[in-house]
Amino acid sequence: MAWNDLRRLLTEGKADSVYVPPSARALDDDERELVELARRTIDAHTDAGPDEDGIHTMGAAVMAADHRMFAGVNLYHFTGGPCAELVALGAARAQGARQMRCIVAVGNHGRGVIGPCGRDRQVFADYYPTMRVIVPTPAGPRSVLAADLMPLTQRWTPDGMAGLDPSLYQDPEAAGPPIIRFNPRYLEDVRSGAKTRTTRFRDPARLGPARLVFESDPEVVLPAEVTGIRHCLVDELTDQDARAEALTTADELREVLKRHYPDLAGTDEVDVVTFRIDGGTGAV
Repeated sequence: MAWNDLRRLLTEGKADSVYVPPSARALDDDERELVELARRTIDAHTDAGPDEDGIHTMGAAVMAADHRMFAGVNLYHFTGGPCAELVALGAARAQGARQMRCIVAVGNHGRGVIGPCGRDRQVFADYYPTMRVIVPTPAGPRSVLAADLMPLTQRWTPDGMAGLDPSLYQDPEAAGPPIIRFNPRYLEDVRSGAKTRTTRFRDPARLGPARLVFESDPEVVLPAEVTGIRHCLVDELTDQDARAEALTTADELREVLKRHYPDLAGTDEVDVVTFRIDGGTGAV
């Protein structure tokens, strides 16, 4: 359901409030980019004018664990043609993606983010319960855990309906030590101890136990401990910081950061996070 519909129900007194799952959070840059891809896709390929019915009226986009994005449009049919989300998931699978991070559907002609139907929610719960789903809320689009869209659901498997599994209702971002995400190309440097720091912009960390998640397919998770956090300007980064990140000079480190954060300026403040993986392999 689009937020315009929710707002109408509230205004007309047909709903007192809107349930927002506990895992809901504001969209990050990747999720906003995913929404834009879904919007561009349906705007380019819809077959219906404003206020007209059509076969292709919804676009969807899904992001895989390695940050690749795939799009699709719905194929309406009275026998139950596939929703855009399912088309996008099929496209992702066909191109080698196995784990999904996030999914969204957007209506044509500026209707915005629209929540998944019941069938899609069950599919998400069965196959991707820890995937995040972008849905409309009174506060605007929010990213929520797929399992949160089906309270007390039971997952279907080829062997039948599975029993209730409480672990499905734990947001992986909140259940256990904090997560620090890495591109998979850093995995071997972290494992070998060549990389013992990471520089983050608007991505706070905290001292103590952590999980280092490498967004490969499948994901690799290393238990670790954050041993230090230093706040400094980008221009204040040192060659020592670079060497702790398996680089050579501060200028090289700044160039790498610009690839991760294109809008980063020398006067922006970043967090230099020092860590060690369990067992001391990643210790400074």
